[in-house]
Amino acid sequence: MQGSRKIQLPYLNKFETIWEYEKSFLAAEIDFATVIGPKCPICAERACYRPITPYWRYATELFAEFEKKRIPIARFLCRRRKKTFSLLPIQLIPYFQYTASAVLGVLLLALDCRQKGQRGWFGACSRVHPDSLITPWLVACWSTMILCGFRRAHGLLSRVYDLSWVSFSKFFSGDELYNYLLAFGIKPNAVYRLKLLALLDRYSYASQQFLFGTPSQLRTHLRN
Repeated sequence: MQGSRKIQLPYLNKFETIWEYEKSFLAAEIDFATVIGPKCPICAERACYRPITPYWRYATELFAEFEKKRIPIARFLCRRRKKTFSLLPIQLIPYFQYTASAVLGVLLLALDCRQKGQRGWFGACSRVHPDSLITPWLVACWSTMILCGFRRAHGLLSRVYDLSWVSFSKFFSGDELYNYLLAFGIKPNAVYRLKLLALLDRYSYASQQFLFGTPSQLRTHLRN
């Protein structure tokens, strides 16, 4: 964190959709001070941070219907170190426009097509709204990103879920992704949103990190 001016932290919440979060945010119903606590997450001093103007970013949902719009993200300033931090809802993935449930929903479609002997990435694209601009290449990238998150979190998640039958190989595979999702109780053609939110909440609560994606502070570290 020392090398970054901007820091993204996961905002744990029980909203079923990102639109429920947006509605509560705009109605000033979220007590972010209680969420953060009295200590600044940057310098650990009490009463150091203060709210500043939120920033707006796009969020795109695909299920149950296609919807895309800008939503507000809470930001704060550490007075001592002059660094900002934001609270990104766990429904979102750092630097990804599509919500976590949209990404996973498309991958479940791809796995379903694959089980039926079809071309998974292409089949998934044909089953989402045409304005979503989903491509087979994008779905393949999402698969890699999701598997990277699962592999990174494997040790922590194995304390809660039985991951003993998930095997690694040199390359990412559809079988590995499918086995992870089965271990989490997430299956094609099933209601998955609540189980996904429980998974995201459990991991972020235990680690204070995002299960998927790379937040700004780690991106800065990787560039240095």
